[in-house]
Amino acid sequence: MTLTPRPEYPRPQWVRNHWINLNGTWQFEMDHGKSGKERGYEQSEHDLSGTITVPFCPESKLSGVGYTDFMAAVWYKREFSIPDAWMNGRILLHFGAVDYEAEIWVNGKAVGKHRGGYSPFHFDITSHVSSGTNVVTVYAEDDVRSGLQPRGKQSERFHSHGCDYTRTTGIWQTVWLEQVPEVYLSDMKVAADPDNACVHLEVKICGNTAGGELAATAHFDGKNVGSATAVIHGPAVKLTVPLSEIHLWEPGHAQLYDLELKLHGQDQTIDTVGSYFGLRTVRLDGMAFRINEKSVFQRLVLDQGFYPDGIYTAPSDEDLRKDIEISMGLGFNGARLHEKMFEPRFLYWADQLGYLVWGEHANWGQDITTTESLARFLPEWMEGMERDFNHPSLIGWCPFNETWDRDGTRQDNDVLRIVYEMTKRMDPTRPVIDTSGNYHVVTDIFDLHDYDQNPETFRARYEPMKSGGEVFNTFPERQTYEGQPYFISEYGGIWWNPDQQDEKAWGYGDRPQSEEAFIARYEGLTNVLLDHPKMFGFCYTQLYDVEQEVNGLYTYDRRPKFDPETIRRINSRKAAIED
Repeated sequence: MTLTPRPEYPRPQWVRNHWINLNGTWQFEMDHGKSGKERGYEQSEHDLSGTITVPFCPESKLSGVGYTDFMAAVWYKREFSIPDAWMNGRILLHFGAVDYEAEIWVNGKAVGKHRGGYSPFHFDITSHVSSGTNVVTVYAEDDVRSGLQPRGKQSERFHSHGCDYTRTTGIWQTVWLEQVPEVYLSDMKVAADPDNACVHLEVKICGNTAGGELAATAHFDGKNVGSATAVIHGPAVKLTVPLSEIHLWEPGHAQLYDLELKLHGQDQTIDTVGSYFGLRTVRLDGMAFRINEKSVFQRLVLDQGFYPDGIYTAPSDEDLRKDIEISMGLGFNGARLHEKMFEPRFLYWADQLGYLVWGEHANWGQDITTTESLARFLPEWMEGMERDFNHPSLIGWCPFNETWDRDGTRQDNDVLRIVYEMTKRMDPTRPVIDTSGNYHVVTDIFDLHDYDQNPETFRARYEPMKSGGEVFNTFPERQTYEGQPYFISEYGGIWWNPDQQDEKAWGYGDRPQSEEAFIARYEGLTNVLLDHPKMFGFCYTQLYDVEQEVNGLYTYDRRPKFDPETIRRINSRKAAIED
């Protein structure tokens, strides 16, 4: 019997019992000429020429395809069965992520389209299915060279090069079916309020809610610690759950509450959803970043979310957890999730392990020299924010990274300003960095990328800031420091690949001549930032090598390059800004 790849429930903050995982073997075909529709590929009876293992992208080894050239478009098809008992409700077809523009048919009938390679989407397919065997067909177009779509670190050249790696086309997260009632709970936003011993909920309902009631119950360690009910008068309801016990979610000490939601109507329970939440606050205070009112120095590491065999998709749920455990074992307390919206299961493990993360979009490749780019960028960013809002591990948003000019044309500052303002409106509880590194337009935090490999010159440029002197600004002609909290969100990147046999692999600066020299440089650079009383954190580049970029503390296949305890000792000592 073939085991289903990535069998775990894909949406751990919104759990129902009735679901079917559609990962596994699908029919598959590349469509370089984008002519499949003309040839009737969407029709149920039209078989495709090959197979693929979903949810792994066709570029990956785990997909069974391993084709790494450009694919203008791809097709997927598979049969699925609907249990008889499911036909008394609604049936939803979910996609965790499909890169980039997707079109879906069920039994040859079009059910919807979605644009965006990183955010989830679903369709109600109730009217298109019957009990027993059905067929789903997926078509996806992808063009990382167009300038019209965020591609992240996917290479726009045939070969991987520099900071760009193997591409991902089509389905790369779990596909699944879910059965829901005719009237059902569709979404929730959680606002933790430990100071007032409660949690505020805003819940959305789909269907005719007349006469309905929502009941919410919180548990901690199996004990009921709070409940509330609210009468429903429309498609959304707000309620506050008072809590009899306060247990704070903190870095390295992840205390989480379980939450059960029940939708009642006509003296019966219509829908039940399981979730969880963490109680924690974040705020900026002068130059400090406070979590639960404690000044916490953010010892972050750059995590790019790539895997040798799965590319964008972790081979297993355990691999997601392992990456966090590796990082924490090195003395880091969090990560920049870099140039990629990570899958929900990664954020789930961050919640479970007490690991800080920054949410970021995969903006590289998107032309932002005109506000027309907002039509492509903003909807997907908002979908990602909605998906990830409730995670206590997520402590800030950074929609853009290094917004370099394109073909001699400068970034349109209004793009960054509008995205920043929309992000603040959607989430007033977390700080927002408009663009990490450059070029800031309006930002809650001023951050720089600095890959100086000499600890002495590295220290010298930030020394005047300690006593109120000049604050170092990488691009003073393009961005203005206005007194915001300050940190170095990329540094280090030390090249370490002593057995290198090729000219392709690279890291920043010159390669240290010995392991001792590497550790001395790492410690010297890191001490500059830990000892600075006006910096609240750092982010080291990077956790593990990715293809030709060999500046990780672990190799691409997750083997340590150094004694983890040595790195942990350097990272873990108390920082100047910490309480």
